[in-house]
Amino acid sequence: MKSDGRAVMRTYDRTWEEIEAMLTRAESTKNNWQCEFEHAKDLKNKDAMKDAARNYKALEGVVKTLRWTLGERGIVDPLS
Repeated sequence: MKSDGRAVMRTYDRTWEEIEAMLTRAESTKNNWQCEFEHAKDLKNKDAMKDAARNYKALEGVVKTLRWTLGERGIVDPLS
């Protein structure tokens, strides 16, 4: 249920292949943000470093959650 009291409608129609493909894309994008961070660091661009770090950390959570969804061993709780 949403915070405004409305029910959330879920379809549960994602395939394991779609979830695995999303994981691959998320890992690739996370790695790209790591490279962006290193490049910005070399240029001493603190704003770009901050953006890259924020996006990298967000994608770490996405990757962990997708791995948890797929039942990967060692991922007990994606929120910790």
